[in-house]
Amino acid sequence: MTVLEDRIAMAEDSGELTLDAMFEWLEKMPVPEGYKVEIVGGNIFMSPQRRTHWRIIFNILKQLWARYPEECLMSDVRIDFPGHLNGFASDVAALAEGFEPDDRGRLRYQDVEFVAEVISKDTRRNDYEPKKAAYAAAEVPVYLIVDPYTGRWHLHTLPKDGEYRVEASLDFGDEIDLTGTAVGLVLKTDEFPRD
Repeated sequence: MTVLEDRIAMAEDSGELTLDAMFEWLEKMPVPEGYKVEIVGGNIFMSPQRRTHWRIIFNILKQLWARYPEECLMSDVRIDFPGHLNGFASDVAALAEGFEPDDRGRLRYQDVEFVAEVISKDTRRNDYEPKKAAYAAAEVPVYLIVDPYTGRWHLHTLPKDGEYRVEASLDFGDEIDLTGTAVGLVLKTDEFPRD
């Protein structure tokens, strides 16, 4: 058992485990440069940032700049979501204009209008299952999963009662029509690279 695992076990036993404590411990750990770290359901996940992954993220961000001011767009920034110890660093998050951080200076999930996750092999289950459930519980209006391994994207909209009511999946090259959502634009996917 590592020192971090030991501290987490002790905190869980005492009922004091919080996302803040877990992120504090992570800041003291030797996380390799170029790795994304997030906490999903109380479990810590680290995944390397790949070139293909970053190119898709950057492509989405460039397109969102047509609709959102720069300060409303985030990538790999901690936002705590509903559920047990969910501190996500979403690949792309767009926040409503005029959003205000909470009293601790943190972003609030209630301000998130759009989230995109680009699939990594080792953490793909998180994006399709627990993160999707947390985004739906948070009523994030638009959740997009982009999978460079299959060359497909999966759009989830109209969250209600902890689930997304509308889902669509198409191939890279097919446009993502978000005009009927809070995002209000069409994302092009023809330049998304594949792994």
